[in-house]
Amino acid sequence: MSQRFFISESIEAGQLELTGAEARHLGRVMRAQPGDQVTLFDGQGCEALATIQQVDRDHVTLQVDELLEVDRERPVSLVLGVALPRGDRQKWLVEKLVELGVSSLVPLVTERGVAQPTDKALDRLRRMVIEASKQCGRNRLMEIDMPRTLEDFCQAHADFPRKLIAHPGEAAGGLDKQGLMLNPDEATVAAVGPEGGFGDSELDIADRHGWQRISLGPRILRVETAALALAGLTG
Repeated sequence: MSQRFFISESIEAGQLELTGAEARHLGRVMRAQPGDQVTLFDGQGCEALATIQQVDRDHVTLQVDELLEVDRERPVSLVLGVALPRGDRQKWLVEKLVELGVSSLVPLVTERGVAQPTDKALDRLRRMVIEASKQCGRNRLMEIDMPRTLEDFCQAHADFPRKLIAHPGEAAGGLDKQGLMLNPDEATVAAVGPEGGFGDSELDIADRHGWQRISLGPRILRVETAALALAGLTG
């Protein structure tokens, strides 16, 4: 049984219990039996092989067989602030950012934003992070931070050595793909605006905080496409 399962507590040697949706999936959907071995991860960087001891209705008891040292993270942080798109495009965005190793996703509250990052929406995004991490093999969950305005976002990440804001048009410098790829050891924070881009006052905020405006090419990209392009080009 090769599927990975998320456990919300730190994994240590000995017995542990899988509960909630993960236990129901393992027991009812996968029809796991005592003696089956599975892979567990705790979202904090730990992965382990464990053998099922007992399967009940809403929890599964396992014995940890081996703690594994597996690091699939980027060498340095990449934080993306994104004005979230609507509907299912959010799910696609989160799934791909997890696969690309983004450290943290911060929903941005912007002048032209269309999707409201409510508490319910954030909880849904965090569940998507778990599912994507199970699939792609990450052992550390991408953080879904609390929503911020661009001003707050810039202030919170002032110490990052590389600060980028995506903006189409002549005012932005062309994207130096080679330069971005040649600096994989620089922690990066980047901002992606809503459809239509950031407002003039928001761009002024980024300029004041020393952020570099970059253009992602001659075509207008959707929010999620721009975010993925940045994630792919920055390490």
